[in-house]
Amino acid sequence: MTRAAAGPGAVADAVAAGEWPGPAAPGRRGRPRSAAAGPAVIEAVLRLVEDGACPGELSMERIAREAGVGKATVYRRWPGRTALMRDVLRSLDVPGPPLDGTSVRDDLVALLEFLRRGPAGRGSALLRTLAGHAGARPELWAEYHDTLVRARHEALLAVLRRGVANGEIRTDRDLETIADLFTGPVLARALLHERTEPPGSLSADLVDLVLEGVRPVAGAAAG
Repeated sequence: MTRAAAGPGAVADAVAAGEWPGPAAPGRRGRPRSAAAGPAVIEAVLRLVEDGACPGELSMERIAREAGVGKATVYRRWPGRTALMRDVLRSLDVPGPPLDGTSVRDDLVALLEFLRRGPAGRGSALLRTLAGHAGARPELWAEYHDTLVRARHEALLAVLRRGVANGEIRTDRDLETIADLFTGPVLARALLHERTEPPGSLSADLVDLVLEGVRPVAGAAAG
């Protein structure tokens, strides 16, 4: 059977018999999704923030250009800038260090070192930017706190409670305040001295200094 001689009925019969090709399956349009595109966009935002850009002022076009992808690629993954920034924050959330569970001092040093190299490390640029625009972008500041601060703070408090239970820390001191004494200097360095590399012994020095002040004094009444 030739195509020229085939009428509508003959075409249907030929298709049913497998002698005539049916309509071509619709192909996928646009650029194929790349598994590397998402991480490239996240990395692009971090680079831009490290260079001084404010997350609230970054356009999706600029982010796409920095990442080397099309704007449509960005919008396929994130409906808007706020959703993208949430994932940027979550990309900095890595598991905390394994804690030995026997030495309060060593566990505190491990947690502070993790903080120094994590949120107070590469994430310090994001921390400085979000802190400076907390009033204008409260939702991002809240996301930063929930994603990067809360779990680390709770881990620190858990170690301090263990220190109270085993008699290494006085029972009449507020643990929230003690936790702030540990983390405050680390975060202050990240915010105020971002171009100065802190000494490698910073975490251990802070832990020893604070523990010395909250350690029970033998033979003395708490107070």
